[in-house]
Amino acid sequence: MTFLLNPQHKTLLRELGIPKNYGSEPLLPVYAEAGELVEAGPNIVGRMQSLTPATAAAWLGMLEEARQEQIELVMVSGFRSMEYQASLIKKKLDAGQTIKEILQVNVAPGFSQHHTGNAIDIATPGYKPLLEEFAESPAFAWLTEHAGRFGFTMSYPRDNPEGVAYEPWHWYRAEV
Repeated sequence: MTFLLNPQHKTLLRELGIPKNYGSEPLLPVYAEAGELVEAGPNIVGRMQSLTPATAAAWLGMLEEARQEQIELVMVSGFRSMEYQASLIKKKLDAGQTIKEILQVNVAPGFSQHHTGNAIDIATPGYKPLLEEFAESPAFAWLTEHAGRFGFTMSYPRDNPEGVAYEPWHWYRAEV
């Protein structure tokens, strides 16, 4: 689902120092925040995560099937509000990173699939979360083979048209 950024979101981008033309080259879709969310289980540090009802059901089904095949999938992150996305960027700015460096690995608020409640960052024991090494795990191999049956696709393969860094841990379920 795409929508246009409202003036409040544009102000948020400006306050973070995000270039005015961000998202136009390469073209990035703008995502609305989910309207309805349900609890979908705890993340890797025990904090409850939310997803849309349909995506939560698909995640829990996929989690159970993987478990039956001795594959452990762990959610790192589910729904993120635009404000939370902004706070992630602000923390990195406060730590001395430039906005250019940050935007190579984090999309700006409004442009994240996490806003929809249909995106999940996934980890597995024995592999550090949110790193490319996840692609070497049995969990990634299992997801590559089976996630499609649950409606999930890996959003950012290598050399994706959006120009987003390779994220083998990021999986999205487009609701129809």
